[in-house]
Amino acid sequence: MRSIQNTLVIVLALFAGSCNNSSTTEKNIAPMIKEENPAYTSDSANLTGFLAYDSANTSKRPVVFIIHEWWGLNDYVKSRARQLAAMGYMAFAIDMYGDGKMGNNPDEAGKLAGPFYGDPQLAKARFDAALQLIRKNPLADTSRMAAIGYCFGGGMALNLARLGEPLNGVVSFHGSLIGVPADKATLKAKILVCHGADDQFVKPEEVAQFKKQMDSVGADYTFKSYIGATHAFSNPNATKMGEQFKIPIAYNATADSASWKEMQVFFGKIFK
Repeated sequence: MRSIQNTLVIVLALFAGSCNNSSTTEKNIAPMIKEENPAYTSDSANLTGFLAYDSANTSKRPVVFIIHEWWGLNDYVKSRARQLAAMGYMAFAIDMYGDGKMGNNPDEAGKLAGPFYGDPQLAKARFDAALQLIRKNPLADTSRMAAIGYCFGGGMALNLARLGEPLNGVVSFHGSLIGVPADKATLKAKILVCHGADDQFVKPEEVAQFKKQMDSVGADYTFKSYIGATHAFSNPNATKMGEQFKIPIAYNATADSASWKEMQVFFGKIFK
């Protein structure tokens, strides 16, 4: 494992709510968000994640892993990590592709994401590498961990839960739903799915199949569907990208806000 690089401290002028038992709120101290770019490896890939946390709080805090869209670990995912850090979590945006790879158009993104859909164990290995890194951080409460993901990342987060990763819960934002078969013996994490009702990439029959699978194993899951929201509804850049590449994605501020609040409530339950 290579050393932590490129540390940046950003002082936020805005007070933010924190997770349970966080001393940041108790002391009424403005968060000081520290950003790091930890370098690590998995199989033959050189990975560089994005870590954000409140350095004004010296107590352990829950960990939230973030899995990016098929575009790669870009500024959008980093902005979500900063939001989570300001709320009192340790946020780690995972680099799934490695070696600086990014999908700059749908064709490139599809080629990068494809192997992970075909081999769920590849995604598990990349997640496990990030997990081992976080377990060495003295501020990480590894008894309270969650994973969230967007589009491609949402599908990967659901697969991680179905593969039995040690997570209290996972949240999928406009993610793919069908992947690793559900198994009662391995699926222990609670699940929140935030889905756009008008998503043209995830068909109604896939929604029905997902719910049937979850029900068949007695999974603890919540499925939220937002009317008028399409694929990538949480990303403010989605409308522009949809127009640029002529794909049916668009930002929906109402669904974005509602799903983020649902996630916060969900975390409040799983991190008690």
